[in-house]
Amino acid sequence: MMVAVSLNRYRFRSVWHVDASPADVYEVLSDIANYPLWWREVRRATKIDDETGELRCRSFLPFDLVVQVRHSIRNQQAGLLRAALSGDLEGYASWEIIGRDGGTDLVFDQEVVVNKALLRRLVLIAKPFFRGNHDVMMRGGFKGLKQVLEAKAASRES
Repeated sequence: MMVAVSLNRYRFRSVWHVDASPADVYEVLSDIANYPLWWREVRRATKIDDETGELRCRSFLPFDLVVQVRHSIRNQQAGLLRAALSGDLEGYASWEIIGRDGGTDLVFDQEVVVNKALLRRLVLIAKPFFRGNHDVMMRGGFKGLKQVLEAKAASRES
């Protein structure tokens, strides 16, 4: 049996630790409409309905990705967020939020196929750049998330 492997398929995993409660982390991550306020690579978020939004993202490469994000799992008790993605990327993204050592561990998993025509044509020469672009985006998200959580904690203390 032959299995087709798409050059345009990507799997990503990031593991972060933040000094904040799982409840605070869940609150920030579940509110996709506010991602542009703290994640600079998420340039725009448009709410479509209670479960769906559209994100326009750009990291260091000179192109935008426009993705429709539809919540498929929102379970604060279990610390799980998962969304189906469509548009320039098709697949899913998920967050696992785990209370640990007075803070929270986060595991981000994403599996997507690239639909954007330009990126599909460039895949053979540009795949390492696409991975690097994703890494830069995730570093920006981690930095922004830490800042928004620190501000949330500081506002409670004052």
